[in-house]
Amino acid sequence: MAIHPIDYRYGTPEMKAVWGEENRFRCIVAAEVALAQAEAACGVIPADAAATIEKCAGEASLARANEIEAEINHDMMAVVKAVTEVCGDAGRWIHFGATSNDMLDTATGLQMKAAMDLIEEKLQRLLAVLLRRAEETKNLVCVARTHGQHGVPTTYGLRFAIWASEVGRHIERLRELRPRVAVGQLTGAVGTQAALGTKGLEVQPAMMEYLGLSAVDVSNQVISRDRYAEYVLFLANMATTLDKIGVEIRSLQRTEIAEVEEAFGKKQVGSSTMPHKRNPIKSEQVCGLARIVRSMVEPALQNNTLWDERDLTNSSCERVVFPEASVLADHILNVMTGVLDRLNIREENIRKNLNLLHGVNLAESVMIELTRRGLGRQDAHEAVRVASMTALAEKRSIAGVLEENPKVAAVLSSEEIAVLLNPDNYIGTAVEQVERVVEKLRPLSA
Repeated sequence: MAIHPIDYRYGTPEMKAVWGEENRFRCIVAAEVALAQAEAACGVIPADAAATIEKCAGEASLARANEIEAEINHDMMAVVKAVTEVCGDAGRWIHFGATSNDMLDTATGLQMKAAMDLIEEKLQRLLAVLLRRAEETKNLVCVARTHGQHGVPTTYGLRFAIWASEVGRHIERLRELRPRVAVGQLTGAVGTQAALGTKGLEVQPAMMEYLGLSAVDVSNQVISRDRYAEYVLFLANMATTLDKIGVEIRSLQRTEIAEVEEAFGKKQVGSSTMPHKRNPIKSEQVCGLARIVRSMVEPALQNNTLWDERDLTNSSCERVVFPEASVLADHILNVMTGVLDRLNIREENIRKNLNLLHGVNLAESVMIELTRRGLGRQDAHEAVRVASMTALAEKRSIAGVLEENPKVAAVLSSEEIAVLLNPDNYIGTAVEQVERVVEKLRPLSA
């Protein structure tokens, strides 16, 4: 019976496969095979034994390992026994010189590597969508809002470019942290490699090269969990960017704003009782699940505070944190990419909202020009502030109020005021900034 929504509602098949029980088992077996290959190369075990282990280990089954675990109550030793059974005489060399976490943490390194590969590919896809939308809307002027109130104009292109820039940094972060997270170890019972003697320093890098992982410099019995905490922190940071985008889409889809809208299927139902509803449910899902991903940060950090050379408090916690954080982060990354790819942009409402205050939100433009024409900056600010408040209170165009001010009329004609209050004339370098971001980030995109 499925209990967790990841089982039946959230998550992509590919990320679920990375953290599934079968793949976890196969990663541990792969670590055992790599250990045998490295030990043979370093003269620790016979080469023919390593060859047999490589040939036969794949025949070991998760089902058999689970049967053994039910008898001995030790998950790692159950895998060792299951692999030993299928390797004949060579099985005597399985797990030679290793401790449980050498295999378990190395298997985690393989899973982390696969998960990060998937996430990077999807971040690149999201970046490509954002860059396309930025280019499409780089000249689409809209009202900007600060504190929820209308400010001077901006462009939709600049909004998309800002999100793209953030996603670009996430790709860079992921590439930077990969060698610190996709790691394995072969350090023995408490990290001294005593069981392998001086050969330990040769075996560990050879084993990790076979697996395509980095090797730890030092460890005790477990890999230090600051590495995994960095991965979870990255997922939380990425999820927060997706949350941020989702919040903005939800706000802009409000009925009274209605500048954007999630794509809505022909047969899609918005409400069980209000047939007219078209709700931003995908963005809301992203925002909700981002909270769960962020909630994994504290346990991930606490997993680094173990007793002495190790204890087991991290183990049960990580069985939940790693797959859940990875699957949900990957899921909302997928969802938000789809939302942005098919986002409807309603230009008629964008223009209506831009002109809603009849030019009052362009007050800064007039103030700046008055200062250029000789008024003190503070005097110009006060003149335009008073005109703005009057226009709002009397529900008039600010242009008419400004024309009635002798100080303003002395330096600005009605025609010049009209030009200054045209929102299309006051977007600064927004278009150039978008073009610069697109050019910079396109090599990072899919």
